[in-house]
Amino acid sequence: IDWIHSEHIDSDNVSERLSKLDGILVAPGFGDRGIDGKISAIQYARENKVPFFGICLGMQCAVIEFARNVLGLPDAHSTEMDDQTTNPVIDLMEHQKAVTHKGGTMRLGSYECQLINDSIAFDCYKQELINERHRHRFEFNNDFQKMMESKGMRMTGINPDSKLVEIIELPSHPWFVGVQFHPEYKSTVAEPHPLFVSFVEAVKSKAGLSVQKESFVDS
Repeated sequence: IDWIHSEHIDSDNVSERLSKLDGILVAPGFGDRGIDGKISAIQYARENKVPFFGICLGMQCAVIEFARNVLGLPDAHSTEMDDQTTNPVIDLMEHQKAVTHKGGTMRLGSYECQLINDSIAFDCYKQELINERHRHRFEFNNDFQKMMESKGMRMTGINPDSKLVEIIELPSHPWFVGVQFHPEYKSTVAEPHPLFVSFVEAVKSKAGLSVQKESFVDS
């Protein structure tokens, strides 16, 4: 495992820094520190078919990267980092835009997510309706959903009540998944989260290692 600070990555050195990796995970976070490095790393993973897992901000950065480099929207961004962007692919939920005191306004706790059958997510969970825990304020902007889907990004997990996008995938890629929730909150050594298990299996496959499903629970 190679821990890389995204501030140390840019479009000039991304290939050199990441070429030896068999999988890339962009972790959760807040703010704009290292955001360009995260986006460069995701572009590298997408274009070079390296297994990619984006969690919370990592998913949001994947949406931004796709909008910029596939949809051709160079100023696409999150309004968390750029509130003047003309293409806010990540934005506040509508009812939060007038809130001036942000304390206690994050989307917290467990929410339902409806999965599409033909997806990596469904293959991991083996069920259509799941519950996952959240801790964030910004969301995928559904105004861009049809445009994203027309270029190959699939929204494979949707909240059935709010219609917010919870999971994105790229079917043309061996393993490219972004989730708005935090699977690490429900993952333990004894019972690793199925998304982490699937990601590690994809990484091992990329590395040319045999994939063996092991039990982490003593018999």
